[in-house]
Amino acid sequence: MKKLIIAFAGLALAVACAETHRITLNAPSVIKGTQLKAGDYKLDVKESSVVLVRGDTRVEVPVKVETVDKKNDGTTVIYSHENGKHIVRAIKLGGTKTKLLFDDGVAAGGGE
Repeated sequence: MKKLIIAFAGLALAVACAETHRITLNAPSVIKGTQLKAGDYKLDVKESSVVLVRGDTRVEVPVKVETVDKKNDGTTVIYSHENGKHIVRAIKLGGTKTKLLFDDGVAAGGGE
């Protein structure tokens, strides 16, 4: 019985560490070299990666999770534009102090 309780506690901790949010990509976008279609995505934040899910599409990419000084008013996707493509550099998660960096800490247009 103790093993079952310990296993359940470990599972609960793992679930608590992941945060789920929703984002909308208004145009076809690239995150860490992966092309994504425009649309709504579920975003599961893990310790050093995020999983984006839309229908049958599931993409996991590495991310640097940063805590900012004040809560983000709304969810904001920060892009740069290169060769006619929308490159996602960062995502600020609304209602949290979380900023996801996809470009080794460099977020174009991401000034606080």
